[in-house]
Amino acid sequence: MALAIPPTRPQRLVLRPACAAAAALFALHAGAQSSGDAAAQLDPITITAPGGGNNAGVTGFGDTPLARSPVQASVVDAARIRDGGGVGLTALTRYDASISDAYDADGYWTSFNIRGYATDNRTNFLRDGLPINAETSLPLDNKAGVEVLKGTSGIQAGTSAPGGLVNLVVKRPAGTTRSAGIGWRSRNTVNAWADIGQRFGAGDAFGLRLNVAVERLDPLVRDARGHRSLAALAGDWRIDADTLIEAEVESSRQSQPSVPGFSLLGSQMPSAAATDPRINLNNQPWTLPVVLEGETASLRLQRRLAGGWKLAAQLMQQRLHSDDRLDYAYGCSAEGNYDRYCSDGSFDYYEFRSDGERRITTDLDVHAQGRVDTGAVRHELTFGALATRFRFRTQPQADGSVIVGQGNVNGQVMIPALPADLGWVPNTDRTERSNELYLRDHVRVFESLGLWLGLRHSRIGRDSIQTDGSQATSYTQSFTTPWLAASWKLGATALLYASWGEGIQSTVAPNKPGYINAGQPLPAIESRQTEIGIKGAGTELGWSLNAFDIRQPQFDDVASGCDVDPNACITTRLDGTQRNRGLEASLRWSRDGLTLQASAMALRATISGNSNPDINGKRPTNVPARTLKFNGDYAIGALPGLKLQAGMVFEGERMVLPDNSVSVPGWARWDLGASYELRSGATTYTWSAGVDNATDRRAWRESPYEYQHVYLFPLAPRTWRLALRVNL
Repeated sequence: MALAIPPTRPQRLVLRPACAAAAALFALHAGAQSSGDAAAQLDPITITAPGGGNNAGVTGFGDTPLARSPVQASVVDAARIRDGGGVGLTALTRYDASISDAYDADGYWTSFNIRGYATDNRTNFLRDGLPINAETSLPLDNKAGVEVLKGTSGIQAGTSAPGGLVNLVVKRPAGTTRSAGIGWRSRNTVNAWADIGQRFGAGDAFGLRLNVAVERLDPLVRDARGHRSLAALAGDWRIDADTLIEAEVESSRQSQPSVPGFSLLGSQMPSAAATDPRINLNNQPWTLPVVLEGETASLRLQRRLAGGWKLAAQLMQQRLHSDDRLDYAYGCSAEGNYDRYCSDGSFDYYEFRSDGERRITTDLDVHAQGRVDTGAVRHELTFGALATRFRFRTQPQADGSVIVGQGNVNGQVMIPALPADLGWVPNTDRTERSNELYLRDHVRVFESLGLWLGLRHSRIGRDSIQTDGSQATSYTQSFTTPWLAASWKLGATALLYASWGEGIQSTVAPNKPGYINAGQPLPAIESRQTEIGIKGAGTELGWSLNAFDIRQPQFDDVASGCDVDPNACITTRLDGTQRNRGLEASLRWSRDGLTLQASAMALRATISGNSNPDINGKRPTNVPARTLKFNGDYAIGALPGLKLQAGMVFEGERMVLPDNSVSVPGWARWDLGASYELRSGATTYTWSAGVDNATDRRAWRESPYEYQHVYLFPLAPRTWRLALRVNL
C-alpha cells in the first residue's frame, strides 16, 4: 500500500531541451572523424549468462569484466530466469544470497532487501542504466536480463538506498529471432509469448525485435485472479561502422487484487504450519484490483570517435498509471493494539483507494568514454551528465483512516457493504528535478595494480503540495559522493581488491495525520561502505569471497504527548544508525554438462544510538542473518536434449518486532525441474516441467514491519509448472 503522496491532472512534459541535446549529438557523426575500422562495428548492448567474462553496465565500469572489477554484482540473464520457472523480478531471490524479499506482496510491485537494506522503488531501479520508478509491475518478457549491483551506489545513482541497484537490460535486435511459447502454472495461470527479430537492409543495417506476452493470472492464492499483457518493439540503425542509433517502446498492463499479509495474533506468533497460504484477506465483495499500467520509450545514440573514444546519448521517458486499492487489514482496536491483529484472529478492515496515480520520469544522459595515457599510466575515463525530471500527480485518496468492519484470518468473514464515507483526504503532488555530473577513472598503474576513482555531484530540487492546495513544500540539496578502490591481479585468474564509497538518501517527513513536521524536508543522510574481497574466474570455475561494512543513519518516528493531542504528536527525525557487516561468497563450476552455482551470505546487522534503548544493539526487522542459494543443472550426455535442474533457497531467522522479542524461524525450499529439447529440421521444441517448493514446506517467508505494523507473508505452497518453447 503506497501511503500519503499525490493529485491534479497530469500535464504532458515538453522535452525541448532534451530533444535539442539529442539532436545535436545525432548531427555529430556527420563531422566527426571516423576510425575507419569497418570491422569494429558498434553492436547493440547485450547481456550474457553469468560467468567470469561477463560485464555489468550497472557497475559504471561496463567494459571491464566483472571478474576484473573491484565490485560485487550479479547478472541473471533471461534464459536463466525462464528455465528456472521464475516469475518476474521476484526470481532474483532464487539466485543471489544477498537478495531477499522486503514486503513483496502478490499482485503488487516487487521490493527487495540487498545486503540487509530495503531498496527504494523510487530511486534504486534502472532501465538500461537510466533511473526509472519501480512503483509498478516491471515485466521481464522483453528484457535480456537483470543486473544487480551490491553495496553503496553513490557514483552510479544520485540518491538511493545503500543496499544496491537493480538494472533491467532491454532486448535489442540481434540477428534472426523466431521464438514463441506457452506456459501453465498451478492453479490455472496460463501465459503465451512471442519474440521475433530480424535484420534487413544493405549490410543488415536495420534491425527490429518485437516481444509480446499475455497472461491470465489465477494463482494458488484464492481471490487473486487477474491478467497482464505486454507489447514491446526495439529497433536500431547501424548508420556506419562507427554510429549506432537505437530506439524502443514498451507498453504493459497488469490488473490483479493484491494479497495482504498475516500478523501476530495478540502476543502469539501464529503457526505457519497451521496457516493456509492460499488465503487472501483481500477478498471482500467490494474488492477492486490493483491496476498498474506503464509506457516507456527510449532513444540512444552511440558514436565512435577518433582515438578510440566513444560518445553516447540516451533519452528515455517512463509514464505510469496506477489505481492502488486494498481492503486493508490493519490492527486490533478491540484490544488497543494497532501493530498486530487480535488474539482471536480478528482484525480491523480499512479501505485504501488511491486511483489515478500518474508518475512521469524523464531522463537524458550524455557521456563520453575513452583512454588517456600519461606516461606509463593509463586512464580509462568516463565522464558525463544526467538530467532527470519526475512528476507525480494523483487525486484525493481513501487513506485507510476509517474502519469499515472487522475480518478474520480464516478469510471467511464477509462485510456486505462499505460505509458511505471512506474518509477521503487530500493526497500529495510531487515534482522533482535532478542534475548530476559524474566522473569515473580506471587507472592502470602497471599490469597488476589498478586504481579506481569515482565522483558524482548531484543537485536535486523537490516541490510538493496537497491536492487541496495546502502544505506546500520546496527545497533543494546538493551533495558530492566519492568512491575509491584498488585492485591487484594475482596470477592469470584472481583479483584482490579493497574499496570505500558513499551514498545519499533524501526525503521528507510523511504527511499523514499526527505528524508535527508533516511534509517538511529532512536532512539528506549519508551512507558509507568499506569492502575488501578476492575473486577469480577461469574456464570452468568462478568464485568470489568478500567482506563489507555499511553504515547509515536512520529516520524514526518519535512520539511524544499523543495522550494530549493524538493529531500532532509524532516527529520524524534522525534517530540512531543501522550498521550491516557481512561476508559473501559465491561459486560457479561447470564441466561435462554439469553446472553448479551457489552463493552464501552471513550478515550482522544492528541498530545503535536510538532514543529507544529497547532496540539499541538489536537486529533490524525482516533481515535474515544467514542465506544460502544453490542452483544446478545437468545435461545428460546419454540422452541428448534432456536437462535436469534443481534449486535450493535457505533464509535464516528474521526478527518480527524492533525490540527482537519475537522472531520467525528460518526455512529452506527446494525447486526441481527438467527440460527436453527436440530438433526437427530448422525447428527446435523445448518442453519443460517443474515444481517449486517441492516438499510443500510451510513457513513464514518474510516478516516486514511496515507502516508501524507487523506483517507475515507465508511461503508459497507447492506449485507445478509446464511450458513449451518453439524456436524457428
